[in-house]
Amino acid sequence: MAFLILFKGCELMNFSTQMSAAKKGIITSQMEIVAKEENKTTNELMSLMAEGKVIIPANKNHKNLIPCGIGQGLSTKINVNLGISKDSACFETELKKVYLSIKMGANAIMDLSCYGKTQEFRKRLIEECPVSIGTVPMYDVMGFYDRKLEDISSKEFIKVFETHAKDGVDFMTIHSGLTRHTAEMLKKNKRLTNIVSRGGSLLFMWMELTGNENPFYEHFDEILEIAKEYDVTLSLGDAMRPGCIADATDCCQITELMELGMLTKRAWAKDVQVMIEGPGHMPINEIVANVILQKKLCHNAPFYVLGPLVTDIAPGYDHITSAIGGAIAASAGADFLCYVTPAEHLRLPDLNDVKEGIIAVKIAAHSADIAKGINSAIMQDYEMSKARCNLDWNKMFELAIDPIKPKLYRESSMPTNEDSCTMCGELCAVKNMNSILKKE
Repeated sequence: MAFLILFKGCELMNFSTQMSAAKKGIITSQMEIVAKEENKTTNELMSLMAEGKVIIPANKNHKNLIPCGIGQGLSTKINVNLGISKDSACFETELKKVYLSIKMGANAIMDLSCYGKTQEFRKRLIEECPVSIGTVPMYDVMGFYDRKLEDISSKEFIKVFETHAKDGVDFMTIHSGLTRHTAEMLKKNKRLTNIVSRGGSLLFMWMELTGNENPFYEHFDEILEIAKEYDVTLSLGDAMRPGCIADATDCCQITELMELGMLTKRAWAKDVQVMIEGPGHMPINEIVANVILQKKLCHNAPFYVLGPLVTDIAPGYDHITSAIGGAIAASAGADFLCYVTPAEHLRLPDLNDVKEGIIAVKIAAHSADIAKGINSAIMQDYEMSKARCNLDWNKMFELAIDPIKPKLYRESSMPTNEDSCTMCGELCAVKNMNSILKKE
């Protein structure tokens, strides 16, 4: 067994990233916290991290972070997207979503701001938020330089990445797999919805306008050095993710995924943590195969999926189409689910949309954790079933993913006898079975 060093705090570090610590047999304070939360030994966790199968996004400049583990053998984590835009640029409104998300148990928040004082908002978010913060530097490029897209140089793209890293961002989405080769694949293999990734479409435009290679691919080694310095986890984005059922699992998507697998190896060689982003829209019968393929091609790196949305015809209800796909994906091995709100494809979500999206993705993650054999999830359902058998309404509310809604439903229609409900009343199967079996 390797000699283990227990490291507390961030002073006098003799490792550069959580991954490099794991490879050296050093147990960091972040690993200790995650191991305890996940009911694993620190040795088990450290071994998985050294292999790249588990990550702990933890930028050295995010001082108030409560670390969270993502990956193999751990509970399924959830992410909430928010951020300011040209049409909705109120800091306070977005921060209310942040506070609600943390209260409801989000494990990470992605700041997708693309307008105005993005750095000011990002810094405030990092200062006030104890969960992992993610960003997409590409969204910030045009606002950062306030110039036409084609007038921005390759090096300037990398400068924005470095700025986000210095600010304390824990993980960043970069679409490094969208190379000139994969761009040509798209042009030769027509899609119904082309590229639906915002960052991916901007990069494609820049490449077409300038004739240059993707800066996040061409200068990947420089990105790795920056990521290593601040311990930024790379979330290798899927610019070629399918934006509709008809485009799922096509050659564009798979070509990019193969490239992401090679980039993963390059990142690990520099001790940089990596997760892989996965498809957005996909028929149910293709989800499991896609998860298996991702894990195979990307060497079991943690898998982060948006949805997948299992049908294209439910605007206003895409938190449901997403939760269906997310539950299937996570039960098959996906590790990190991005929430989708009822406002998806329609507008920036409001507070109620955020709540509905979080509840839906929590249901998906919890359902998958039962399938994965995560004991804490199994026991929560067991305790709920016991409370139902005992007709213990308060305990049921306490254990519910959303304690408020079921309580309001019950209070809105109280039965004559409080030990039943207005659906069955005296015909309540639970009440009658408890009564007859008690006599025996």
